[in-house]
Amino acid sequence: MDERKEIIVNEQLDEGNPYKDWPKEKLGHPFFPHHTVVQLIQALLVVTFLIVLATLMPAPMEPKADPFITPEHIKPEWYFLAAYQFLKIAEKLGFLGAWAPELIGVLGQGLAILFIVSVPFIDRNPERSPGKRKLAILLGITGVLLFIGFTLWGRYS
Repeated sequence: MDERKEIIVNEQLDEGNPYKDWPKEKLGHPFFPHHTVVQLIQALLVVTFLIVLATLMPAPMEPKADPFITPEHIKPEWYFLAAYQFLKIAEKLGFLGAWAPELIGVLGQGLAILFIVSVPFIDRNPERSPGKRKLAILLGITGVLLFIGFTLWGRYS
């Protein structure tokens, strides 16, 4: 590109720049590398602090946890009580085999989530009024009542 065309292009680029007449000191410094280096130093300081903390105060060595043996007195938070109760019910299906309680307990909850995801494909009603969406309302109310029922059952069992 010759010098004349380059000057015209640069002038056209500067037309929309409101900061073209400002002094360099007032414009500040570029994001990279200045801000990036500061962030990198901060991240290294935090990681160093965590390593020192973990070295000086290590976690106590406890016996390995067994996910299939839970003490009776331990109950999960309220939002996990429905799933907890479902797993407790699945334990009663041990007569089907040793594999049945764990597989049914996990797959049953996975199928429930899959059903929730598939509801828009099951109820293809184009209406938006809740009064005309009886299937969607029925499925929603049934799901909420089942969740509340399992949660209460898990809380008081």
